[in-house]
Amino acid sequence: MADGKIIATHEAKGKAVKVEFEENGIAWVILNRPEKRNAMNPVLNDDMVEVLDLLEFDDRCKVLVMTGAGDAWTAGMDLREFFRALDTETPQEQIRQRRSSEVWQWRKLRNYPKPTVAMVNGWCFGGAFTPLACCDLALAADEALFGVSEINWGIIPGGVVTKALQVLMTHRDALWYILTGETFTGKQAADMGVVNKSYPLKDLKAETRKLCEVIMAKGPAVFYAAKVAFSYIDLMDWDTAGEWLRGRSSALRLADKEGIRERAMASFLDKKEFRPGLGAFNRDGK
Repeated sequence: MADGKIIATHEAKGKAVKVEFEENGIAWVILNRPEKRNAMNPVLNDDMVEVLDLLEFDDRCKVLVMTGAGDAWTAGMDLREFFRALDTETPQEQIRQRRSSEVWQWRKLRNYPKPTVAMVNGWCFGGAFTPLACCDLALAADEALFGVSEINWGIIPGGVVTKALQVLMTHRDALWYILTGETFTGKQAADMGVVNKSYPLKDLKAETRKLCEVIMAKGPAVFYAAKVAFSYIDLMDWDTAGEWLRGRSSALRLADKEGIRERAMASFLDKKEFRPGLGAFNRDGK
């Protein structure tokens, strides 16, 4: 698949994040500290808050793809700037900077109003697992390198990284990598379910674009309702989940301005032009 045409760019205030808007509706959000393997420092965290706020209401963005400049997705939290330097800041500034980190990495990203895809093009270490777990879907380069190396620095995985690993990995896999500090590849990440699929690096962007095309063919209200439903029922019992999901289904019919449910049902039951499993419902009606 050919590269899409870039119609606009945006550089966040701190210049640690940039956005490239493709004409087809993909917004490539690029962590832009390649000289530090895109390690997440306070400036980058503030920039990501800015970018997520911007794209939430920007019609040029139909799906958000998060990737990294250079040979890394992100090497995690910047140990020097986020930990050692932060130790000397006032308590108020420590709280502000930690809040900025939490806001974008999971509080906003976990149930972001638009589809999100992690395109892991290289290094993915430590704190990187939090936004990775909170993106809706994830693809990786076969050659990408993953690891939880905190034990080697005399610390435990900070923030909510341990929770992210619990979400992404089996009990045994998570403990193995937390306690050994060993690394694994993109292929291994796909095999463990840490990412959905992996591809050779040379094919990764094209495959990500294909996935985005599939996502954008779905009704946005339905896509959002489905992912939020999956997220929220995690800690519910079966009875509570059943009641809650019935309410969400009713709310979706009001929120879906495109009328996807009625149109898809008519296409399947009346017009006999749509067969689940044999092809997707054509949202555009073409």
